[in-house]
Amino acid sequence: MSVEQLLGGVCEVRPATAADSVDGVSPQVVARPASAEETSALLRVCSAHGLAVVVRGHGSKMAWGRAPERVDVVLETGAMDGLVEHSRGDLIATAGAGMPLARLQEVLAEGGHQLVVDDLAAGHGVEGAGSTLGGAVATNLCGPRRLWAGPLRDLVIGVRLVLGDGTIAKAGGKVVKNVAGYDLAKLLTGSYGTLAVITEVTVRLHPLPAETRWIGASVDPRALGTVLHEVVHSQLAPHAVEVRVRPGVRPAVVTMLSGTEAGVSARAEALRESLADLDCPAEVHAAPPPWWGVLLHPGQRAGTPPPPGSRPVLVKATARLSGIPQLVAAVEEVEGTATGSAGVGVLHVALPADGAADRIHRLRAATSGLGGSTVVLDAPPEVKSGLDPDSTWGPVPGLGLMRAVKDQFDPGRILAPGRFVGGL
Repeated sequence: MSVEQLLGGVCEVRPATAADSVDGVSPQVVARPASAEETSALLRVCSAHGLAVVVRGHGSKMAWGRAPERVDVVLETGAMDGLVEHSRGDLIATAGAGMPLARLQEVLAEGGHQLVVDDLAAGHGVEGAGSTLGGAVATNLCGPRRLWAGPLRDLVIGVRLVLGDGTIAKAGGKVVKNVAGYDLAKLLTGSYGTLAVITEVTVRLHPLPAETRWIGASVDPRALGTVLHEVVHSQLAPHAVEVRVRPGVRPAVVTMLSGTEAGVSARAEALRESLADLDCPAEVHAAPPPWWGVLLHPGQRAGTPPPPGSRPVLVKATARLSGIPQLVAAVEEVEGTATGSAGVGVLHVALPADGAADRIHRLRAATSGLGGSTVVLDAPPEVKSGLDPDSTWGPVPGLGLMRAVKDQFDPGRILAPGRFVGGL
């Protein structure tokens, strides 16, 4: 009996095509369950027959991490895309894992709220639709406003999930302080779909500010540390501080301020004046620059889609805050293009493919000395195939504990086997 016949009575199933391959690994079918119950039935069959499953939202980050060892079934979450609840008084919302982030933000804005998560993959994925809520949670997607509200894992307060054997479970709840014991919602955030299939997510919201301004400056590299210290530690309460790095161009620093109209205008002018005192002329803008909060390929113009079929060597590099100027210098030395948060010490770096392994090694040596790390999120197949798992993820403390967790959640190793750190 074929896989399509095995799963045909469970949920909507179609034969896979070349476009459904997962980082070069071809599945047999694509399944589209419409509920947690259908997801449970699907995984029970897959578990019983040893079928490997990889979850997909819009596919904007499907190539992140290592290629899975095998894929039999791609599980699409697009049929689980509804808004379950928006509690305006409690500032929480619950939505299906397949809900597009862009649509969720539009719905929440009608009630004056927002999920403070930047879709770094906007313009990528199916028809450029960007990330789904489930995909953002699976990869712990975080952008400029992480300085304001913390990483996504701090905004997820509950999930509904299905384990590899089909067991349906819930973690967390619908209030912010609802966790006694281990927080499974945080465990699943950033697990790349290797522990369970998330079908529903409850998140903490923030009110939409009345006004937002962006203060941008081109900074002399010799003054970058002074400028960043002035901005990040300012009493003006910045909600984001982004730095952009390009070969042969002075770093750009853009600060986002939000609040009441009068308050933001006064704070923006105060910041502009303080930067002027540091001989760093700045301008106040009503809109962010086009590169704000998106991942760019080398040579890609901000505000334009990536070249068709192109894949960058995309690296996440981190450092302690005081080490950001040195990290920027290290990115320039390896001819990288980067954007990221100087306020939390996270840069997303696109590297040229030629000599990528050496560039990654040099960048990792720099971040290690700055109290951070270097993780390869994506790379062209010819580059990724030449990188061993240690080169992709770098040193990982607690790998033994992570293996034990994987064994408990997915003992049959049917959920994205081999995709995550250490071959999990």
